[in-house]
Amino acid sequence: MNEDHTEDSLMIVRTLGDTPEATAAELFHVDATGVDFKVTVGDDERAVRVPFSRPLTERGDIRQELTRMSAEAAAALSGPARTED
Repeated sequence: MNEDHTEDSLMIVRTLGDTPEATAAELFHVDATGVDFKVTVGDDERAVRVPFSRPLTERGDIRQELTRMSAEAAAALSGPARTED
C-alpha cells in the first residue's frame, strides 16, 4: 500500500480520516477494525486512525475494504475511483 498507493493513502486520510490538510500519509498498522496512518501536516507528524465499515474477520477482507475506502474517498473528492490492481 505504501509504495504502490501513496495517492490513495493520502486521499483516504484527507477525506475519511478528517485531515484535509495532510500532505503525506503512510499506512503503519492494520487490525480488524481499521487502519492507522502516519500523517504529515505542515512540519508535524501524527497518527490518524480510519475505521473500517465493519469488523474484518478474514485477511482477504483487508484489500476489499481498502479498495472501498479509496472509492469512497475519491467520490468525496469527485475524483476517479480506483478499482483493483
